[in-house]
Amino acid sequence: MDNSNHPSGSTSLTGLALLTFLVGIAAVWLFFQAPSARPTQQLQPALDSTAAAGFRTEQWFLPDTAMLGFVEIPAGAFLMGSDAAVDTLAFDNERWSSDHAQQTVELPTFYIGQYEVTVAQFRAFVAATNFRVDPQMLESQPDHPVTSVSWPDALAYCRWLETALKESPETPAQLRDLLHDRWKIGLPSEAEWEKAARGTDGRIYPWGDRPRQNRANYAGEGTTPVGSFDCPDCTFGLSDISGNVWEWTRSPYQPYPYTRTDNVENLDKDALWVMRGGSFIDSEQNIRAAVRGGADPGARRPFIGFRLVLSHF
Repeated sequence: MDNSNHPSGSTSLTGLALLTFLVGIAAVWLFFQAPSARPTQQLQPALDSTAAAGFRTEQWFLPDTAMLGFVEIPAGAFLMGSDAAVDTLAFDNERWSSDHAQQTVELPTFYIGQYEVTVAQFRAFVAATNFRVDPQMLESQPDHPVTSVSWPDALAYCRWLETALKESPETPAQLRDLLHDRWKIGLPSEAEWEKAARGTDGRIYPWGDRPRQNRANYAGEGTTPVGSFDCPDCTFGLSDISGNVWEWTRSPYQPYPYTRTDNVENLDKDALWVMRGGSFIDSEQNIRAAVRGGADPGARRPFIGFRLVLSHF
């Protein structure tokens, strides 16, 4: 066989060694270029005095209320889903069943965050845990909702905060007692989210039956600081429950009728998870209280964030 076009053994070994060296250099370079959550000065939460008003800077920038921002949603029934005869903007996936447009759903008491989780709050988590994120997630203003958060990212924050609040001597007594009584911090189910958004009277928007641009950040160009829009007409006084960012829930995206078990064991590998509320780029149709979006759990988008719930689940 003619070997004239083949390198000699010594040349091959030399080339292999050089290639191995170059791969090693590239690997080291990529390691240091990878997003890091090491608690450097850049990651430390920083709010000016105006943005910090209403938040506890010494407690992970949580809201300065008796329950650190958790609002009680009393036990009882509410009307879930949409009737296209009443709400002409309703999508087909909001109809309860072929026989009923809507359904009364009973829920036990739970608590939900008054605000969406902010950049400052997520920065505190990253700094405390070395959680690896894309640094761009933390570059927005501290009092804006954190965005480009995946479903697992949101769950990781929830788990950390639950542990931190259990262990902190500064946690308000009522909240600490609930956590030690097996209440959990997590993402709301879509039923919890919808009840918190629309109350018990079946309204189309959190504030009533007509869209109002002075009640929510929608059809706009970017996020706004949480709580920028007062909503005295909202049943539970929650901020940005419509608009600003879509909010992850813990419910897999499945056709109605909704059940509390959610049939998680039958999900396939391509399962989506429900998002609620619409965002700053959406129209009035997508910020209705019953609208149902869905996304891959790994999705990170500049219009997706989350809100906390304190519940039995």
